[in-house]
Amino acid sequence: MARKSKDIEASALRSLKQFEQKQNLEDTKAQTRVKDNRLAIIATASTFVLALASQFVYFTFGPGISPTACITFSQTPVPNTGAQPGATVPDASLAECRDWTGTMQLNNTNLQIKLFGAKAPQAVANFVDLSSMGFYTDISCHRLTTSGIYVLQCGDPRGDGTGDPGYTWGPLENAPVAAKEGEAPIYTKGMLAMARTSNSGSSMGSQFFIVYKDSPIPNDAAGGYTVFGEITAGLTGLNSIIDAGVKDGSNDGKPKVTTSIKSITVK
Repeated sequence: MARKSKDIEASALRSLKQFEQKQNLEDTKAQTRVKDNRLAIIATASTFVLALASQFVYFTFGPGISPTACITFSQTPVPNTGAQPGATVPDASLAECRDWTGTMQLNNTNLQIKLFGAKAPQAVANFVDLSSMGFYTDISCHRLTTSGIYVLQCGDPRGDGTGDPGYTWGPLENAPVAAKEGEAPIYTKGMLAMARTSNSGSSMGSQFFIVYKDSPIPNDAAGGYTVFGEITAGLTGLNSIIDAGVKDGSNDGKPKVTTSIKSITVK
């Protein structure tokens, strides 16, 4: 059993490495943008950091928001050259510390969704705000992984894994915890989670992924991935996309079946 557990963990780590390779293609450019803005950010955010230092450290390096807590807080935007210059991170209070329900249409499939406004207020506020302004309309699901990690990634206005809504934000919220030390946390079928670049808890924007099969995803230096909701019905409607696989025949890349978000409504 010990050997089997080691094999599973090794497989999960290999899957994570492969999963992050494409996500990190633009890391160098992103880091350059961050460096260019670093002095301005330090000047404008110093008061905020001092006031919320203990909270920021907890959320960045700790397990995230407690499942029983509803914490609202303001984020400091990290401006960049995204799709909507000048856009800012919506305040977490927009999540209203409550669950939201709605429908996400992918191609001809209607997915019923539930958003965790109390567990992941910043992620939910961001998702609700972008959805209400029609940001996600006709945006592609540009990435499908079919081995080790089973997710469909959507929400990039550029359609290549490098786009955002004109800002990035953090820290992480409501990230799953491993059942045992040394094991990878399990992201269960139906979860909605925020995508980010590796080792950065403040690189979330508009991209998210749908977990279509239980997936062990090891933490990196930043931790895990913010789970902000779940698919409550309709997930089987994605089977035709998943079964068709990746366009280039690999296990990680653009879906063979062109997939896009037609609409998202929440209430």
